[in-house]
Amino acid sequence: MFEGRGEGEILRLAMAAVPRLGPCRPEACYRLQNGRFHLEAVPSLETRSSRVPLEVPAAEEQLSKLGGKDGPIQFPEDVWGWATALRCDGGLVGYLVVSAESPLSDDERFLIYALAQPIGAALDNAASRRRERERTWQLAKASEEREATNERLTALVAELEWQRTVHEVLTRSSVIGEGVEGIANAVNDLTGLPTCVADPFGNVLAQAGPGQDEADCKPAPLQREQLLHRAVRELSPVRDRNQLVALAQHHGEVLGTIALIDPASTAGPAEEFVLEHACTALALELAHRRHVAEVELRLRRELVDDLIGDPNGPGGDAVYSRAEAVGHDLHGPHHVAVVQWQDPTPDDRFMMAVGRAAQSLGLRSLLARRSEMAVLVTKGEPNGAALYEAVADELESHRGAVGIGGQCEGTDDLPRSFDQSIQALRVRLRSQPPYGATSFAQLGLYRILAKNGEGQEVDQFVRDWLAPLLDYDKEHGADLVLTLTQFFDCGGNYDRTARALAIHRSTLRYRLQRIREVSGRELSDVDDRFNLHIATRIWKVSGPTPR
Repeated sequence: MFEGRGEGEILRLAMAAVPRLGPCRPEACYRLQNGRFHLEAVPSLETRSSRVPLEVPAAEEQLSKLGGKDGPIQFPEDVWGWATALRCDGGLVGYLVVSAESPLSDDERFLIYALAQPIGAALDNAASRRRERERTWQLAKASEEREATNERLTALVAELEWQRTVHEVLTRSSVIGEGVEGIANAVNDLTGLPTCVADPFGNVLAQAGPGQDEADCKPAPLQREQLLHRAVRELSPVRDRNQLVALAQHHGEVLGTIALIDPASTAGPAEEFVLEHACTALALELAHRRHVAEVELRLRRELVDDLIGDPNGPGGDAVYSRAEAVGHDLHGPHHVAVVQWQDPTPDDRFMMAVGRAAQSLGLRSLLARRSEMAVLVTKGEPNGAALYEAVADELESHRGAVGIGGQCEGTDDLPRSFDQSIQALRVRLRSQPPYGATSFAQLGLYRILAKNGEGQEVDQFVRDWLAPLLDYDKEHGADLVLTLTQFFDCGGNYDRTARALAIHRSTLRYRLQRIREVSGRELSDVDDRFNLHIATRIWKVSGPTPR
């Protein structure tokens, strides 16, 4: 019983030994647990005298009455029963119940008692070993759980450290003002994957990492739209071909995307975490950019409106400070230019096209919209033809015109330059063709004649004096009007005129004679010469007049 056996096996050995001690049979063993007696073991049918086991409640009641001492016990059948207490150093541990045909003698009961003593000690020893094993198992389990907890804590700490690193890197990029490029570089550094930042239309804003092709970052418009819709639905980074794409949204509006170029599909939760936090930083950056652009555009528009609107309006140091706040230096000579296009163009696209055109020419300017025109207040005189071509390239249309006002030495002169640019634009629009650029300086006498918008009167004046020549040129494919214009420009000098027209002097004389004949005017007459000179100057500025 002391060879490391379990409690159940000890009890079976004890009951097997009972018949060898006298004329009795083992009936059952009861263990005392939590103040109650529980049936622990019963002998086989061959070794017990009662065919029916005692009912547990009856046995528990009788055993409790013994008070921890040995004593008789009643069986349902007409047999004699005895309960011997099983003890250890800690006290009562249970009872061994035996039965016999007749009461046992004192010596026979002593043998049962002698057997009960090592049974109690062995049970206590087995219980101690069981408790020790349970403690050992619990300690081992606790150790395993502690190790698992430590592993989870280590992983959690590592994850938190990683998240803190991501947060610090992206925050540092925003704080030091690196903008979209800084965010792209930060994502590339954190993930080790090439990164592409684009606007909602797929236009690349920034790239970081090797082996990128801009065409890979910008899919077809339909594919781009489908990708954005899918990303909005899934609310998490989505895979598109060889990319992992996440959205930068602000108040539900998609402002841009960040894509990891990941052809091997190695990106996992860590990379997705970086993308999600980077998109938050990108959304704030792009929203800030938009807000600044809107504020600057409004400030520029209000400043231009004040500069060209009222000659007695805001001036002095205040207007220079306002211009400096939007990054423009109003000191020095300025010109006002107006741009108008005939093709229907959304307001934003038209204004952005004019702005990009001015920027491409290196013009330092303030841009605002006035009615259907774009107004530019430029530092220095702009090249009208170059500005017209640049805007035409941006809008992919030449159906527009540019008017440029005179030079302003101070802000008080800007309203006058604006009026002059409008006058130049009107002259350009009445010209044939009505597309191109005209400056106020080119108008010459036309400034006075067309100052009050008397365009029809001016055109009629040109027809009155040049109509026969214009009709003759059209009918015969001649250049009489051009010849007369060049003759006046050369001050009536035959040699200079012939060289300018690349014709012989005799040819010039012939043409001048035809001019006299066709027009019915005499170039030697002071009034005819004066009016013809004015008409040719207007014709030169405005081009062929309409019939």
